[in-house]
Amino acid sequence: MKTTNPWRLVSIIGFSVLLVVAGGCTTTKKTSPKPYTFFPPSPDEPRIQYLTSFAGDADLGRHRSFADYIIGEDKPANPLVKPYGLAVADGKVYVCDTVAGVIEVFDLKKSRAAYFSPQGEGKLRLPINISIDADGTRYVADTGRNQILIYDVDGTFLEAIGKKDEMKPSDVAITADRIYVADLLNHSVRVYSKVGHQLLFTIPTDAKATVGKLFSPTNLAVDQSGNRLLVSDTGGNVVQVYDLLGKYLRSIGHAGVAPGLFARPKGVAVDRQGLTYVVDAATQVVQIFDTEGRLLLFFGEAGASVQGQVILPASVKVDYDHIGYFQKYVAPGHQCEYLIFVTSQFGGQKVSVYGFLKQK
Repeated sequence: MKTTNPWRLVSIIGFSVLLVVAGGCTTTKKTSPKPYTFFPPSPDEPRIQYLTSFAGDADLGRHRSFADYIIGEDKPANPLVKPYGLAVADGKVYVCDTVAGVIEVFDLKKSRAAYFSPQGEGKLRLPINISIDADGTRYVADTGRNQILIYDVDGTFLEAIGKKDEMKPSDVAITADRIYVADLLNHSVRVYSKVGHQLLFTIPTDAKATVGKLFSPTNLAVDQSGNRLLVSDTGGNVVQVYDLLGKYLRSIGHAGVAPGLFARPKGVAVDRQGLTYVVDAATQVVQIFDTEGRLLLFFGEAGASVQGQVILPASVKVDYDHIGYFQKYVAPGHQCEYLIFVTSQFGGQKVSVYGFLKQK
C-alpha cells in the first residue's frame, strides 16, 4: 500500500488555508523549457518559487576580466564558508560567516561581494546575526565577544553592549526605541533602551513562570506592525510570542518531527500580513504559520543536488524592497510579491532566494 508523505499532505491542506490568508490566484501554465522549482510541488498549485542562490561574486554574475587586474580592481571576497544570520538593506545582503569571522556584504547593484571586517575596538570574532536599523545603523550579535556590536551606516564602530560573562547573545532585533537581545546564557531576552543602552527588563518578565519559559533563545523577529516579539527557542522546540513589553501571548508548535512541529527551530521572520516563517534545522524546511500559530505551508527540503534544497538552514528573512533584482528568475505568468532569503550552513546554495508568487 502506498504511504502518504505527511509533509506533502499538509502542503495540500495548508495551501487552501493560505489562499484565504494571503490571497490566492490561478497560475498560468509555464511556457518556458527552463526548469522551475515550486512549493508545493506539482500537481498542487504553486505559491513559492525557488529563484536563485549565491555564495560568492560569481553567483551574482560578476566575472573578473583581464582589465580588472590591469587597473587594480579590488580583489573579490571569497565565497561564504558557513553562514548563519543575514540582513537585507539598501541593495545589499549582509551575511554573517561564522567560520571566516566576518560579515560578507553582497552588493546587488554592483553584482559583487566584499568583507565587512572592522579592526581595532570594533573587531568581529564570531558574528552570528545582524540587524540593520532604518537609518543604516548595524547591530551585530557576536558570540565570540559575547556582546552586541554597533556600527554606523558607514561601518564605523560606535559602541558595544554587554560586559564580560554578562550574556551570550545569539540575535538582536530593533524597534523604534528598544534593542532586543536573545541571551543564551541567561535563557532570556534582554531589552535595552536604544538611547543610552540601559537594560530595561528581561523576557520572560517572571523568571519563575512556566508558561512562556525560554530554554535556548536563538533567533528573534519583531512583526512588521511592531506589536509582537517572536523568539525561536531551539532548546524548547517552540516559538514563543510576546508583546513588546514581555507579556506572553502564545506558543507556535512544540517538539516533534512532523508538519507544524519543531525538532530544531532557528531563524524566524514575519511578513506584512503577520504570517510567521520558521526555519527547522533538523527537518530542513521552512514552515509558515498564520497569526494564530496554525500551519499553512512549508517549503524547502534537505539536500544539495536539486535547486531549492537546503542543508542545515539557519536564518530566514522576508523582504519587499529588492524584488527587482530577482524578477528575471520568476517563472512566466507569475509575479513575485516578496522575497524570502534562507541561509544554509553547508552545501553550495549558501543563500537561497525564494519568491512568494501571484498571477500576473
